Amino acid sequence: MEKTYFEQQREVMINEIATNLEHVLQNLNKLNRSLEGVIAVGNEFSQVEGLWAHFENVMTRQDEAKDDNPEPTDTNSR
Repeated sequence: MEKTYFEQQREVMINEIATNLEHVLQNLNKLNRSLEGVIAVGNEFSQVEGLWAHFENVMTRQDEAKDDNPEPTDTNSR
């Protein structure tokens, strides 16, 4: 029994859809690997970020301490 034109076209379309879905799956896997790589690189910088945050906190505390205890001005220098 020979397939009708509709059945032939449906089979072609189903094969094309299956092929395209396979390409989508492959590309999603590539994207996932890329995102995992980006996250891994970002995690490597977490210690550096922590160090800079600590440095910023120390510098901020020093500036606040200077603002709270201003140095006396010399009034006898006139």
